[in-house]
Order: sequence, then C-alpha cells, then structure tokens
Amino acid sequence: MTAKLLVGLDGHASGDRALAHAQKLAQLIGDCELVVAYIVEWSPFSFHTQEENAERHKRREEEISTAMTRVVDPAVKKLNDAGLKAIGGVRHGDVAEALIAIGKKHNIDQIIVGRSSEGGFSRRIFGSAVSNLVMSASVPVTVVN
Repeated sequence: MTAKLLVGLDGHASGDRALAHAQKLAQLIGDCELVVAYIVEWSPFSFHTQEENAERHKRREEEISTAMTRVVDPAVKKLNDAGLKAIGGVRHGDVAEALIAIGKKHNIDQIIVGRSSEGGFSRRIFGSAVSNLVMSASVPVTVVN
C-alpha cells in the first residue's frame, strides 16, 4: 500500500526543514507519494462592489501564481529529482483547515509542517496554525523544528 504524506510549506527555512524531513521519511518508506501545499491565508470578509471583487480575484490569482513559481514548483522538482512521486498546489484559506481538507482529498496518512518561520507574517500564520492543525487533524501531524 502506498503511503501518502502532505507537506505544508511556508516559503521560509521552516518549510525547507519540513520538506527535507518528508523527503527522508519518504525514502525510508519506499512506496510513498508526497503532496506539497502552500496555503495563503485569506480573509473571510466579503467585498461589496464589483470593482472590489474583481481586484480581490486578481490579487488571489497573482498570489497563487507567485507561490507556485517560487515555493511549490521548486519543492516538487526537488522531490521528483530525488526519485520520489510528488505533486503540489496552492490554496487560499485558513492554514489548518486547508491542510486538513487537502489531506482528506488525497487520503493522506501524515501531515508534516515546520514549527515556525523566521518572517513576521508567516510566523504568525504557522504559529497558531500548527497548534490548530495538531488539535484538529484526524491523521498524525509531524512538526519539524
């Protein structure tokens, strides 16, 4: 049976450490697939004018493209180059909720994330997000220091 690991990246060194741990674990397991995810925290507030909604949609698409190009695609390439099966994606939303949803969609066996980030915004996201993820996930969560 193929094991499936989900790696949550944050674009910082903590995400790199989580990716390295997931790669090592996947190599030890052997028959393993990895899903690499980057979550852009997205405000639940709605906008009322047509122009505000259009601007929000445009910004969302730009964030997805940037995160794929700068974070997810290089991570997936690194894993593929190491001989591992990996796919990746970017989503908007609450970090813990989005990772859990991705895990359910892909029948993930374990989620791997970094403990904290060096940057202010990412540190805030992955500080409380990791706690929420650990408390809410229905699969094991490995938090890499």
